[in-house]
Amino acid sequence: MFEGHAWMVWLGVALVLVAIETVTVDFTFLMLAGGAVGASVAAAFGAPPAVQAVVAALVAVALLAIVRPWLKKRLAASTPQQLMGAAAHVGRSAVAIERVNPAGGRVKLAGETWSARTLGDDIEPGEEVVVDSIDGATAIVSRAHVVGA
Repeated sequence: MFEGHAWMVWLGVALVLVAIETVTVDFTFLMLAGGAVGASVAAAFGAPPAVQAVVAALVAVALLAIVRPWLKKRLAASTPQQLMGAAAHVGRSAVAIERVNPAGGRVKLAGETWSARTLGDDIEPGEEVVVDSIDGATAIVSRAHVVGA
């Protein structure tokens, strides 16, 4: 059925694997796609199906063992760690919208109203604060230091 066109089938398999890779972003399916491309080249040179399958397996295993770890290490080294959730707010500026003291209060942080408290200071509404940590859904804040003061 695919006599003489096996190389196109292998390229189709490679494209499907690349499409799956775009969802997983783990470099596994990309390496398998590389194996399919290798088999496609073998098919284009007239290799029988068994040889094509062996070439696909050997190329995929080599890519998985050699190239994938290198790619993952390279990506991890070049991608800054992204803080997510509440931890991303630590170090950010906020503004007190009501008095904030050790007993509680409220601040405007990243456009949202947060429960807040201090570890000792009393902060008046309108003062700028810095988020020192997050305790559950409460921002622990301190008075922002004004440059030149």
